[in-house]
Amino acid sequence: MEHRVKVTVLDKKLFPELQTQYCAVPDSGKCPCYYVGDEFMFYRNDERDDYWHMGAGTLVKSGQPDEGVLISPGTMHCGTDGVPFCSEAWDAISRYIYAALQGGAIMHGWMNDDKVMIACCNDGTRPVIFKIERIDIEN
Repeated sequence: MEHRVKVTVLDKKLFPELQTQYCAVPDSGKCPCYYVGDEFMFYRNDERDDYWHMGAGTLVKSGQPDEGVLISPGTMHCGTDGVPFCSEAWDAISRYIYAALQGGAIMHGWMNDDKVMIACCNDGTRPVIFKIERIDIEN
């Protein structure tokens, strides 16, 4: 059996009071790397192994861009050519993607469905909320 993983951006939060107090660019706003509705599909088979490429080229559906998002010096790590990438987000969700690509339960006993996990990136002033789903494919 082959396993794929679909990652969907469910939401983006913003805590402007924390940005004002702690960030070098106090009006940074929401994350510019991802849009609500973005969908990424990860494969791991003989032809393709997206995990080891940290998700490069996995964007299959783009969500709606936010208005007024400030591109600050801290966002230069975001992807180019329509392929968003953020090392902080990858650090937060990659373990769940890896487990699911191996056919494992993503978060046994915590979620209603062992094939689903809700996680967020590490940015405490503007976190992005991800839904991570294991999809089982019969060969």
